Amino acid sequence: MLRINVTSVLVDDQSKALAFYVDVLGFVLKHDIPMGGGERWLTVVSAKDPDGVELLLEPSGHPAAGPFKAALVADGIPFTSFAVDDAHAEFERLSAAGVHFVQEPASMGPVTTAVFDDTCGNLIQIAAMN
Repeated sequence: MLRINVTSVLVDDQSKALAFYVDVLGFVLKHDIPMGGGERWLTVVSAKDPDGVELLLEPSGHPAAGPFKAALVADGIPFTSFAVDDAHAEFERLSAAGVHFVQEPASMGPVTTAVFDDTCGNLIQIAAMN
């Protein structure tokens, strides 16, 4: 049976992304492997599930990445979504840490979502089941 092992988010600067995703969001560094050319295989995981799905902080150097990311942001479309237990509480925690939200928590039927800027060129959604 297939399962998700690694997924990625395209980031403008891996070091900046690592600081944001670990120090602000609370993820934990899993792998930091030099890949040459200044790029790294840089993954983080949930502190609650250190053996779970890895999030690759992938360099967005490919020529298509910039226009793709810019179009998503311009249209207000999150690049990915993270599950949280309580969207309102996570919104308060992250807002207090200086995270800029472009959408405050909103009920969307069975889920409550909010969207923030990850400082690395992406909008990220958090979602909690109601």
